[in-house]
Amino acid sequence: MDPTTVCCSNPVCPARGHVSRGHSSIHARAEKRWICTPCHKTFAATKGTVFDRVRTATALVVTVVTWRAPGCPVQAIVAALGFDERPVAAWAARAGRQGQAVQEQVVEPPRDVGHVQADALRVKTPGGIVWMALSLLVKTRWWLAGEVSVHRDRRLIRGLLERVHRCALHRPLVCCTDGWSAYIRAIRATCRDPGQTGGPGRPRWSPWRTVCIAQGVMR
Repeated sequence: MDPTTVCCSNPVCPARGHVSRGHSSIHARAEKRWICTPCHKTFAATKGTVFDRVRTATALVVTVVTWRAPGCPVQAIVAALGFDERPVAAWAARAGRQGQAVQEQVVEPPRDVGHVQADALRVKTPGGIVWMALSLLVKTRWWLAGEVSVHRDRRLIRGLLERVHRCALHRPLVCCTDGWSAYIRAIRATCRDPGQTGGPGRPRWSPWRTVCIAQGVMR
């Protein structure tokens, strides 16, 4: 247990989000609990993860979440492992929330992305057909964002590009797509900043002048 790697989970604590500043210390090593010095609140080491308040063995929870991630039906997991449907669904939902939190804190802080590739995939699920729009950082092959929708429309692409915009600094940017016109409109509507004039009313939006849109051709 390393106190320099955790921060307080109390939403009103002034030390929330501050890591490696000496605000946390070990409260109970056997129960794996920390204590925050400024607010004197204790919290578990598993706070905010899929294992929070779960009494089932960690290996079984990991197995269930791993099976559920690629689309294994809940009924199949229940029949194979003998669990109830409710904890299986709860663990999958917790894993999704944990993944979303990691995405927002690790991936979405603005950086110089340089070259981004975006595409929409048709995915078959037990409930029907959905479309998943994905974007990745070409230089490191790091997934930046993803958006899911029942329809492949402009709203799906706009939501994806808004997530990419949160990850990107105002730097030269190359966006490579499949040539669908919705990408071009979404990039133009997203890659822009408000111009602060100091006057009343809505500010005028200024588009980024260093954005290049390229079309990828499949051979």
